[in-house]
Amino acid sequence: MRLSFGQELRQVQKQILAPRMIQSMEILQLPILALQERIEQEMEENPVLEMREEDPDLPAEEREAESPDSPTDEERELVIDEGSNNEEDFERLLNLDEEEWPDQFEDRTRRSRQSLEEASQRKLDAMANMTARPQSLEDYLRDQLSWFDLEPELRAMAERIIYNLDSNGYLPGRLEDLLGPDATEQDVELAQKALALVQKLDPSGVGARDLRECLLLQLVVGMPYYEELRTLISSHLEDLEHNRLPVISRKTGYSIETIQAALGELRKLNPKPGADFHESYVPNVTPDVFIDPVEGGGYQVRLEDSQIPTLFISPQYRRLLQNKDTPPETREYIKRKLNSAQWLIDSINQRRGTLTRVAQAIVDHQTEFLDKGPEAIEPLKMQQIAERVGVHVTTVSRAVDDKWMQTPRGIFPLRRFFVGGTVSAGGEEVAWDTVRLKLQEIVDAEDKQKPYSDEELVEQLAKAGIKVARRTVTKYRKAMKIPSSRQRRQWKK
Repeated sequence: MRLSFGQELRQVQKQILAPRMIQSMEILQLPILALQERIEQEMEENPVLEMREEDPDLPAEEREAESPDSPTDEERELVIDEGSNNEEDFERLLNLDEEEWPDQFEDRTRRSRQSLEEASQRKLDAMANMTARPQSLEDYLRDQLSWFDLEPELRAMAERIIYNLDSNGYLPGRLEDLLGPDATEQDVELAQKALALVQKLDPSGVGARDLRECLLLQLVVGMPYYEELRTLISSHLEDLEHNRLPVISRKTGYSIETIQAALGELRKLNPKPGADFHESYVPNVTPDVFIDPVEGGGYQVRLEDSQIPTLFISPQYRRLLQNKDTPPETREYIKRKLNSAQWLIDSINQRRGTLTRVAQAIVDHQTEFLDKGPEAIEPLKMQQIAERVGVHVTTVSRAVDDKWMQTPRGIFPLRRFFVGGTVSAGGEEVAWDTVRLKLQEIVDAEDKQKPYSDEELVEQLAKAGIKVARRTVTKYRKAMKIPSSRQRRQWKK
């Protein structure tokens, strides 16, 4: 079958991209600490690379000045492959669809990350005798994921689920809420597979969407009263909550003694599997991005580059390449290393530019969040940032991956600023986080002897400027594990 011109062009693009441009997207994807390790690794493997430590006290203009050892235009022609145009290559790279990436990209990325992880582990071994900080639930679960040989997409989805677990280890809301309105059937299937994987991790019961599922996940075949417990948890949890043992006995045929014995086993299960982990410490992360207030309003993004050394190509090797007496095999070796070094330097510069543009676009969209706090966060999709910056959505995804931003409100992962939303009764889009925070605030402040019904919660939200339908309030209340008004009522003693 003859390929169309478009198919042939994409195949050619893949072949051109494979040797070096894959490295560029790998560099974009690395957080700052991993980038430092990658540079150290390249310095060990590539003799033509040299670095100059920057003086942080120097003015930015002097620090950014061209190195006296930078290649001249004539020398640069010897370094870069003939016929290449880095700027055009990078522009095409950033706009490639995910399906157009070379097949070996994810494999290369995975191997690169494994190499960095091994280097990190060697450094961590040297600190084995130091007092460890309390491990978070997220860290504990992600460590377990590393035991599995997973496809990149499945691992990424499992990590997204882990990141969205609450302090008790539950996944609030619907699984589909993590995917957004444009999710395909394949996306949903991937998310379900990832959730099933997370629910197999320790502690048992983690990743459940409600108490019933949490308890069922902790049942093990062979434990005492296994079958009775499955029945009680699946169909009679509310009766157990209200101590209606005769009702359960009549419906199941179990004796009161059997039900009480099963209850004894039920009390050994953990309804909050994530609560035993300490979450009160500050995450040990290094922000890639900082934001500074601008006089007159708004914020300006700046990248933390002081820890990244300035790389340049060794003048000695450039002279060897130009020397006609240098043996051909030596010249070929040097040229390969020079090409690799120059592409690394260009990739780091491209990472800086792309990350700055993406982060600035995010900050411009979420100014209200930075001014007023999490309750003012705006709905935001990666596609919106991609269109604003002029790159493909997959580039945005890779740019924000594992990156953190230092803001006046604290340190946040860049992915934190991408949130879904719901359409209010007035036709405006409202972020899910905004509705949830305000709803929790209203419930916390209500008169517990006269708690608000869902209809009254709608009225209270409207007073706060959030107009949503009653069914939306009911859905969010249930997702947040907030009992109904009848269950919240506290009777006078």
